[in-house]
Amino acid sequence: MRFRKVVLVVLSAALALGTMLPPASAQQSQLSATQRLDIMRSRLDTMRRTLNSAIAGLNSQDTGQKPSADDPRERLAGLEKEAGKLIGSVADLQGKVERSERFDASQLDKLESAVADLDTRVQASMRDTARDRNAALTAAQQAAPKETAKKKGGGFFSHIIPFRGGGGSKYDELVATVGPGRDHELFEVATKEARHDNYEEARSLYAVIINTYPDSTYLPLAKLAIADTFYLEGTTSALIQAGQAYQDWMTFFPTHALSDDVCLKMGEVEMRRMGLADRDISPARKAEQRLKVCLQQFPKSSLSEAIQKRLAEVQENLADHDKMVGDEYFTKFYQHRANNLKGAQSRYLDVVNKYPFYSRRAEVLYRLGVTYMEEEEPDEATKYFQELVATHPNSKYADDAKEKLTAVGAKIPDTAKNAVQDEPEGPGFIQNIMQQVAGTVPRTVDKDGVIISRSSKGGDIIDVVIQNGGTLPDNYSRPDRIPPARNVTPLPPTPKSSAGEKKLSAEPTQPGPPPTGDNPTKPAATQTTMPATPPPSGTSGAKP
Repeated sequence: MRFRKVVLVVLSAALALGTMLPPASAQQSQLSATQRLDIMRSRLDTMRRTLNSAIAGLNSQDTGQKPSADDPRERLAGLEKEAGKLIGSVADLQGKVERSERFDASQLDKLESAVADLDTRVQASMRDTARDRNAALTAAQQAAPKETAKKKGGGFFSHIIPFRGGGGSKYDELVATVGPGRDHELFEVATKEARHDNYEEARSLYAVIINTYPDSTYLPLAKLAIADTFYLEGTTSALIQAGQAYQDWMTFFPTHALSDDVCLKMGEVEMRRMGLADRDISPARKAEQRLKVCLQQFPKSSLSEAIQKRLAEVQENLADHDKMVGDEYFTKFYQHRANNLKGAQSRYLDVVNKYPFYSRRAEVLYRLGVTYMEEEEPDEATKYFQELVATHPNSKYADDAKEKLTAVGAKIPDTAKNAVQDEPEGPGFIQNIMQQVAGTVPRTVDKDGVIISRSSKGGDIIDVVIQNGGTLPDNYSRPDRIPPARNVTPLPPTPKSSAGEKKLSAEPTQPGPPPTGDNPTKPAATQTTMPATPPPSGTSGAKP
């Protein structure tokens, strides 16, 4: 009865979050064929390792008779063969992609469906055969106690050569034996493997807890640890899988004490994939969407300041992208007299309206005013020149804006109370070259997982979980996040109520992600491609 109630709660939570999170099909459509195939290969490898360990446990009791079709070994062996065939199919398709050969795009969808179906059947079979594996190991130990003791001894080489693969007696016993406290032991061993960067082995052991102990207190954090291992691995394919694993975890455990940490980590996954503004901008758009969802879902979280800082950095990158597209239109107009002013206006207006704290807002306001002057719309131009003079009095564009206001007979405004006094400086020549070569933008990202850190010495949340029997203490205090690394204008300070309680400016008004202006799930192929070198900006005292 209790398990049924848990299932109902999980399903209702999943339905509630369904309107917030983009569907899996939408996410897959953003990935390249190579990335999708890498993810499938990783999932299949993990399944095979889990199945081989389980089969090894069942083989400890071999009667010598031909097993029936219902025999647990046959059932698991059949699934292992299916996984092997699918790995072959994935490898064939990967070869075609690497050789740039043509292939039917529907093959990817069919393979992904087959992998997902096999994963479901593997998990069900691991649960169904848990009792048989436990009985097989117990019978083998009773039949040959001396041999078992000898195996546990290991000999000389077992003390100097650490275990690094499947098939070891210690791990076979852990996987095959079901009993009280076994989930705790599995969790500890898996964590040790993760500490030594053996992420595949760690994921296999965490998966045993999920598949064999559905009522374990370690189950939520075992699923979270799997997501962390992908995040710690850090490759492009692993980060994509980390994002999907964190999203799945949020679907099933939306009210967990670490749910706001996981939500922030989903944004950091996309930030780690975020490149320069003239590269693929889709990770930045996804990061913005995820961080805005965090502000809506967790308005009173202690991580709200960290979320706001990261959102400011992501929006700086998005604003850079829109400005660069506008600059391209702007430059073509003056160099080739092409009719591109409307294109420049559109992009500059997006920056002005959507990113009010953009570090190069003064330049955008100036160029936006110039485009309206060229189109003989002085009233619109006046509006942006006046805002520039009032809010950016120390900008190198302020004097030019005053001259243009004087030329059209418009009033030069006084400096506003919230004016920006110190205009941020961009990267130097050498720093800009290094960024172009690396293809990355400075950003604040915590490269530790939610519960597993990169340190092999521990001292992170997962150690607290192990000491507390699979859960977090009620009074547990999380460490503070690191400060922002990029010199960007921060979001406005969070207002306080009369009672002293912090309130965020972003409050949820209706289900679903907040509007972002652009579609964050829009394929990267539809984005405008920009040159690697930014177009020259205007200089003070000279007409562009």
